[in-house]
Amino acid sequence: MKKDIQSWFDEYGESHQNPTNKLIHWICVPTIFFSIVCLLSLVPIYNWISLATLILGFAMLFYLRLSVSLAVGLFLFYLICLWGAEQLALAPIPLWISSVSLFALAWIGQFYGHHIEGKKPSFLKDLQFLLIGPAWLLGFVYKRLGIRY
Repeated sequence: MKKDIQSWFDEYGESHQNPTNKLIHWICVPTIFFSIVCLLSLVPIYNWISLATLILGFAMLFYLRLSVSLAVGLFLFYLICLWGAEQLALAPIPLWISSVSLFALAWIGQFYGHHIEGKKPSFLKDLQFLLIGPAWLLGFVYKRLGIRY
């Protein structure tokens, strides 16, 4: 049976009740998303298409199936991350080093948050939760702004 977006959010939310863990997720989930976009943007496929664009295309299919409005918001966030990757690439530290460092630090934060929560990360149950995390956070933003998802 196909889950709707609220079912995904409810299940994801079960292991994200502790306020400190939630705060850590607000920092680390976007950082992980950004670092992955940065790393994948380094792998060219054709002209302006990178591995980041290709993989996000498949992720967008997942998001579109669940919520068009969330897919649009996540696509806009992807564009911001891609722009950020281009800016970070101008720094004296190679982009791959910055990205791997951000990725590792953010995952340490995530696991620390789940240690505080006392529950395992949702993606250990189902890898699709790796895609739900960013959407879950965006869902809170949408609620605050009165945007339906």
